[in-house]
Amino acid sequence: MPRSFVAAAIAALAVGLVSHPASAQNGSQLAIYWVDAEGGGATLIVSPSGESALIDAGWEVNDRDPKRIFAAAQEAGLKKIDYFILTHYHPDHAGGLPALAKLIPIEHCIDHGDMLEESNRRWYDAYMSVCASKRRSVKAGDRIPLKGIQLDIVASEGGFIAKPVNHGGPNPLCASAEHRGPDDPENRRMVGTLLTFGKFTFLDLGDLNWERELELSCPINKVGQVTLYQTSRHGSFDGAGAPAHLYAMRPQVVVVNNGPRKGLGGATPNMPKMPGHYDRIAASPGIEGVWQLHKTLLEPDHNTAEDLTANLEDSADCKGHWIRASVGRDGTLTMTNGRTGMTKTYRAR
Repeated sequence: MPRSFVAAAIAALAVGLVSHPASAQNGSQLAIYWVDAEGGGATLIVSPSGESALIDAGWEVNDRDPKRIFAAAQEAGLKKIDYFILTHYHPDHAGGLPALAKLIPIEHCIDHGDMLEESNRRWYDAYMSVCASKRRSVKAGDRIPLKGIQLDIVASEGGFIAKPVNHGGPNPLCASAEHRGPDDPENRRMVGTLLTFGKFTFLDLGDLNWERELELSCPINKVGQVTLYQTSRHGSFDGAGAPAHLYAMRPQVVVVNNGPRKGLGGATPNMPKMPGHYDRIAASPGIEGVWQLHKTLLEPDHNTAEDLTANLEDSADCKGHWIRASVGRDGTLTMTNGRTGMTKTYRAR
């Protein structure tokens, strides 16, 4: 092979310009992409078998998020989305679905059941326009049949799994837990998932609110300790992130799917403001890394390191870089910053 070609390839890798579909890199690996929906939800899971699940589809705004999700699906080598899982009928989670369905086929849809709030009619209708003929409403305890991984529903329609999983058990932090008021119905009916792949576990509870987190974790921590946790409420931790829940899970790595002015550090409507959202995450026992989709401008002095942040710009200039996790069955977890190509490797406990 000519030296000039080798040198060029090495230089391109150094600046993160050479990328290969995760499914083609190593057929024994799991890949998870956090697509930048700027404070919305869009988490793409690709099993070692090549099957996929997309949790939420971001905002409707100018088809920005559907295009970013489609780009991540192409990066992963996907021709279709096997399962679309909608956590709840809110615009930052359901808004992008109709446009996305025009870009890539969606085989099956998962939801928590029919809508109760008329205020969310538009987003329910958006979901039904794509999924009416292929939806399945799930309950806690159900499982999504993806080959090569275990994807369990731990919360849905206001209910939780009856028995602890993932070595969960009594939670001593509950004795001093602070309780907060109830949230709107959709955030209480959230579809929450726990993914297991060998030693690795990943928890995504969508926008589950503080009081419901405590129901899931007190007096019994039903989800155990997890390798990787995607923050609820996009890291807006006055309405979520109850310490008795967060610290009992002892996540090794946390991904915050925030925007520059939404989520991490932002106020939750009808909740008393609690500053230092990032600091609470960083203080979690056993934490090894906090990754953010955006540098938050709401509390600019409370962010993770820039090399663990996918996007530094405000929305007008945002390029929409993703964060990716590549996971081996032995528990080796490699996180990649889509902006820089920088990687960091952890090992599941």
